[in-house]
Amino acid sequence: MLDTLDAAAVRRWCAGGLVALKRHQGEIDHLNVYPVPDGDTGTNLVLTLTSAQQALAMERDKLPDDGPTPHGQALRLMARGALLGARGNSGVILAQILRGFADTLAAVPVVRGRALAAALRAAATAAYAAVAAPVEGTLLSVAAAAARAAERAGRDELGTVARAAADEAAQALGRTPQQLPALARASVVDAGGRGLCLLLDALVEVVTGERPARPELIGRSSHLPVDESRENNQSTYAYEVQYLLDAEPAAVARLREELGALGDSLAVVGDGAAGTWNVHVHVDDVGAAIEAGVVAGRPHRIGVTRFADLPRPPVSPGPDRRAAVVVATGVGIVELCTAAGATVLEGVFSASELLTAVRATRAAHVVVLPDDPDTRAMANDAARAASQLGLQVSVVPTRSPVQALAALAVRDPGRRFEDDVIAMAEAAGACRYAEVCYASRAALTVAGPCRPGDVLALVDGEVHLIGADLLDTCTAVVDRMLGGGGELVTLLVGADAPAGLTEAVREHVVRSWPFVEVQVYLGGQPHHPLLVGVE
Repeated sequence: MLDTLDAAAVRRWCAGGLVALKRHQGEIDHLNVYPVPDGDTGTNLVLTLTSAQQALAMERDKLPDDGPTPHGQALRLMARGALLGARGNSGVILAQILRGFADTLAAVPVVRGRALAAALRAAATAAYAAVAAPVEGTLLSVAAAAARAAERAGRDELGTVARAAADEAAQALGRTPQQLPALARASVVDAGGRGLCLLLDALVEVVTGERPARPELIGRSSHLPVDESRENNQSTYAYEVQYLLDAEPAAVARLREELGALGDSLAVVGDGAAGTWNVHVHVDDVGAAIEAGVVAGRPHRIGVTRFADLPRPPVSPGPDRRAAVVVATGVGIVELCTAAGATVLEGVFSASELLTAVRATRAAHVVVLPDDPDTRAMANDAARAASQLGLQVSVVPTRSPVQALAALAVRDPGRRFEDDVIAMAEAAGACRYAEVCYASRAALTVAGPCRPGDVLALVDGEVHLIGADLLDTCTAVVDRMLGGGGELVTLLVGADAPAGLTEAVREHVVRSWPFVEVQVYLGGQPHHPLLVGVE
């Protein structure tokens, strides 16, 4: 049991919260019906907190330390990272919640229960202030309930206050369908609120060492009392526009008014120090929304999404609905698989948690793509358990993210499910894969002895090359793979890859193999500077 929230605890909270969000990403996506049923809230929260964790890990990008406390600096880094990487309305609000934490606790010498309660109140207030037209029955209501419970606790024991806030947040989440008709009609709770509950539970686990037990949310009753006097508030606009903005506060105030007249779901949050803002709005006139940002300051990282192009998963299981669950690690790989329509499970998990992810897809036919033999064994266990629930789950034995991407690329809902699984398995099997890493110890491999620090290139799981130079080894393994034939090379850049590595590999392929297509993606995977797929 922790008596105070120090910098190490903040880091564990961020990491634990991210693991929890990733574990429940598919579930949250399929809860998402408000304000637009685009099935992306879980994904947006994961990407937002991933950015926060990356900011904590990259301390060379520190903000000036406005407070004397290490935990304050960690919270500021976490909030800044979330702001810069916030995705969607839910991500923007989460970034503002984290900023409320950071602003309140940065200079507090010792964070105990009453300080945590004050931080939760500031976080809830900041969240409401970020939204142009706050709606109850959303993440905002859950944040406010957590703050009230923390204040009512009236204690200075950190664990007591954290538990009180998390427990009341869970209760408030259960009440969201009574507040928002869109949720009641779909028989679900609020997706953003669910995400916040997971983060608060992760905080409880860090502080107390115990994970709160919560009832499963899948299959909630549709017979919920609703306040029908509330308006639907469902967005009717065609586009989501989001960008980062460097601007002065006065210009941002004018921007809020202009964007408020153009659309809805407006949320604008800033860091309060560097003059950077994250702007999110739903509009019909994309050009006007971006032009308003140009007038206010310097917009960058501009993103536009047309809602009609997004998958809109049903909120109840359907006999013909299909889904894919991919086991993968790396923020870029997660984004690629998500963009391909898959639910991604990352981190350490059990067969029961994998089964939960399968059930959260709300599909009757699910294909699971593991990434190693151990995960494959768990996937088979989950598939057997799913069959007892009337679900059809097939496991395609992928062993690398490049194989999973190849399998996802050939999915065709027009085929019979069994035929689709066969096609995915054939595509995965036809994709040879390689992984480049550094040897951690001396060993005897099929390619000869290696020493710590040597560069290893493994093809289909076996060491084929041992080198001293990373680039030379990467180009050599690609040449060896293409020597056996191939038309498409996929390169996934690792989190620790040196700058220019994949561009150099790509140029080598273009020069040496002119008839081969090369695709390069930021994979973000740990331990492997480069993953290669050849099809």
